[in-house]
Amino acid sequence: MNIEDLRDYCLSIGPVTEETPFGPDTLVFKIGSKIFLLVGLDQINDLRFNVKCDPEKAIELREKYEQTVLPGYHMNKKHWNTVIANRELDDRKLEELILHSYQLIVESLPSKIKREIKGL
Repeated sequence: MNIEDLRDYCLSIGPVTEETPFGPDTLVFKIGSKIFLLVGLDQINDLRFNVKCDPEKAIELREKYEQTVLPGYHMNKKHWNTVIANRELDDRKLEELILHSYQLIVESLPSKIKREIKGL
């Protein structure tokens, strides 16, 4: 997976917005104003991104994929993972982690916004 594939996948899973609220070097993907993925735009050969994760699943993934799934860099380490692409996980598994993050955020949104998203 490269950064273009990552961007295409994020934009394909729902009514997602992309922004650079932390400066021009960090691309942020949001659903309903909440972040589900962050990625540095300077990453060409060593793609890594942060995704939200269920805390128990986060621990399990970090133990199983020690070289690929790490506690979230500059994030709440209980709820966020940094995932390094093109190591132990194939693109399908990376997409599953992104989708899991997206779904966690959707479930945390107010009911009105969830209905709007699901109605699109």
